[in-house]
Amino acid sequence: MESGLSFSAADLAQTRFAVSPMWEVVTSYRVLVGRPDSAPHRRWAAQVRPRMARAGLDRGWLAALVPGRGYLADFLNPTPSGPFPTLDAELDAIRRTPAEQVRNDLRMLAEEGDPDAKLRLLQDDPPAALHKVTHEIETYWELALAPYWARIQQVLEADVFHRARQVAEHGSARVLSELHDTVRWDDGTLRLVRRHCSLSRDQAGSGLLLVPSVFAWPRVLTRSVHPDPPQLAYPALGFGAVWEPRTADATEAVAAVLGRSRTLLLTELDTPSSTTRLAAHCGLSAAGVSQHLIALRNAGLVTAHRSGRSVLYARTAVADQLLNP
Repeated sequence: MESGLSFSAADLAQTRFAVSPMWEVVTSYRVLVGRPDSAPHRRWAAQVRPRMARAGLDRGWLAALVPGRGYLADFLNPTPSGPFPTLDAELDAIRRTPAEQVRNDLRMLAEEGDPDAKLRLLQDDPPAALHKVTHEIETYWELALAPYWARIQQVLEADVFHRARQVAEHGSARVLSELHDTVRWDDGTLRLVRRHCSLSRDQAGSGLLLVPSVFAWPRVLTRSVHPDPPQLAYPALGFGAVWEPRTADATEAVAAVLGRSRTLLLTELDTPSSTTRLAAHCGLSAAGVSQHLIALRNAGLVTAHRSGRSVLYARTAVADQLLNP
């Protein structure tokens, strides 16, 4: 199967990149429910799946709106207003989705399987149900993505800056052809081959929004909702290295500044962890770990995220750069 998206000079002029938290929500959720053995994300999934199950997120609104394969609800991916929208801004846009678009998306979902009871509630009262959907997304974000967002965001932003530089040096056609092996530029048309869903001007507005994603691999995903510009989410450069343990080459230099205990905690935070787990793994007292984490948090080197009754600490992008210059 092949589809094509034709381009005028105006469409090329309106082609842009954006980093979208909501695209990471839907693609990561699909990894958890549809590709449980996905090699690049196995370490992440092993940590997140138990948290998701305990919170009931494997049988909630997202489970109904983001099936493991096939069509997913387009209203979950509103058009970002800028290159780096916040999750809150995208959730606000979801809550403002017109009822007719919600119901159209539900019809599309119904064509691919039996409708979920929650979807009938969404059909009957879209505004009220959308508030419940976005509340669940906030919970999912806190459990599955917030502890890792610094490293995810770093990869996504690096992809955008790299491709923007390539556009300046080599032009848009070359960059569009290098997004994915199923995407190619051919005489004014962006062609997608071996695609489950199509992408055409008839279904969407002008321009094109390109969205790098850590979790989209091994495919690209599309959104075509008129009059919005079409969206294409593609695997970001370096997505496979997001979960790799950091090297220890720079730890001695960092330890000379921060001290060995705090440096040890930072290196241990390749995986977001609680105070209790860090104390057990690092051979430190829980009280000592807590004091060090407060100091590291005040310095902008770690962040804290609630997961049920526990608090998970995660390394920030600044700390990543210290340990991996």
